[in-house]
Amino acid sequence: MKDRIVVGMSGGVDSSVAALLLKEQGYDVVGVFMKNWEEQDDNGTCTAETDWADVRAVCDLIDIPCYSVNFAKEYWDRVFAYFLKEYRAGRTPNPDVLCNREIKFRAFMDFAMNLGAEKMATGHFVQTDKEGHLLRGADFNKDQSYFLYMVHDTQLKKALFPVGHLTKGQVREIAGQYHLPVSGKKDSTGVCFIGERNFKKFLAEYLPAQPGDMVSTDGTVVGRHDGLMYYTLGQRRGLGIGGRGDGRSWFVIGKDLERNRLLVAQGEDHPLLYSTLCLAEDVTWVGEAPAEIGKPFRCTAKYRYRQPDQQVEVIRETENRLRIRSMAPQRAVTPGQSAVLYDGDRCLGGGVVADVLDPGVGL
Repeated sequence: MKDRIVVGMSGGVDSSVAALLLKEQGYDVVGVFMKNWEEQDDNGTCTAETDWADVRAVCDLIDIPCYSVNFAKEYWDRVFAYFLKEYRAGRTPNPDVLCNREIKFRAFMDFAMNLGAEKMATGHFVQTDKEGHLLRGADFNKDQSYFLYMVHDTQLKKALFPVGHLTKGQVREIAGQYHLPVSGKKDSTGVCFIGERNFKKFLAEYLPAQPGDMVSTDGTVVGRHDGLMYYTLGQRRGLGIGGRGDGRSWFVIGKDLERNRLLVAQGEDHPLLYSTLCLAEDVTWVGEAPAEIGKPFRCTAKYRYRQPDQQVEVIRETENRLRIRSMAPQRAVTPGQSAVLYDGDRCLGGGVVADVLDPGVGL
């Protein structure tokens, strides 16, 4: 029997196939379901129970033991509290990035090691090498390295990603060949603890809304917003002011927190939606930092998931702050989201966008 591998299983097809492939390779595989959220959805259904049932069904079929572990308290303290703090500050956070660092590759990894595992495994579409470098997944449309940039190489050396070299289509094909009960299960969407629920309704349960004015670039009040936390830079849908102005669509171009005003402008390509320079903080490197403090280096960056790589020049201003200059204007670089840096297929690390320094670069 080979080494023990503990697989984090979500009840989805990717982690199920990851467990299956490791079992086929002769490893001593243990499936573990992580429950990170306690609440029910809008229909009164606890979706975690459904997913846990799917995990048990898959584990029974491929003949491996399975366990459930509750990380709801850790998730609330380490991820959800940060999520609320960022929204209070007018930013748009990405809790999935923090969940990977704090829950899957910290709390869960510790749990796996305590079960006697040599390594843990997940269904992420990423790859690694023996040095612990984080590499893109083979399926460009499903590559999840953007969400794992906060994970260090020391942790990656203890992890396996059995589906990282496959496409999503190949994963579903394998699941079908082995008659896994989740082979046709729809991929989960949205923020993990919100899922398919109405985002505005969910957020209102935790943060009091403060309605205010929507204001155009010339200072004209063109409508009312429901609370700044509900809007993000570049947003078009849900503004409710389509009949005003020159007939073109309105977009969010900024937030005036001091006066509780949502700043809007017409036109998808309005110059105030574009910038070339931003600051990123809470910096994490997968391995060694690629340059000394104060020394610029060239690489590519993604300011959001699935964005094509953008050519950038980066300066490490301090240990915890980057100045990132894009070679071409970028649309809707959003404070709270992550700027993730790459050298070819290798993910170097990145940081959380703290400020956009030159909005309206096209003016």
